[in-house]
Amino acid sequence: MTSSSAPSRKALSKIACSRLQKELAEWQVSPPAGFKHKVTDNLQRWVIEVVGAPGTLYANETYQLQVDFPEHYPMEAPQVIFLNPAPLHPHVYSNGHICLDILYDSWSPAMTVSSVCISILSMLSSSTVKQRPVDNDRYVKNCRNGRSPKETRWWFHDDKV
Repeated sequence: MTSSSAPSRKALSKIACSRLQKELAEWQVSPPAGFKHKVTDNLQRWVIEVVGAPGTLYANETYQLQVDFPEHYPMEAPQVIFLNPAPLHPHVYSNGHICLDILYDSWSPAMTVSSVCISILSMLSSSTVKQRPVDNDRYVKNCRNGRSPKETRWWFHDDKV
């Protein structure tokens, strides 16, 4: 996923800036296990390194998440995608889009970047098979022109993977 596929963004609101600065400060003191924030000067886009949990299919594998914060964060969910190469997982498309309800319909302003990261690691850790979603090719083809995963109507039906 390249920056050209990022949604057009408005500047962060004052509330969003304050919240993100607080979350970043907390992250620097106590990051979630298995994650590392790659420091940049862009508060609106975070790149986070995730290492697969021991004893899982993804043990010691390293991936990168890109988190783009909307103008009205935390009232609106951030866009979270895996940068290439995305892990082989039944809920992760080859373009990095993640089918996880908390990133869309089940988002709550009480969630934080840390809680989202932990949920993504949990999703990876619970998988019993490394494979793409069955509709990967069709979905990725429909997203070719930089469509955001937040524009997708996700169907959250499989919580076993």
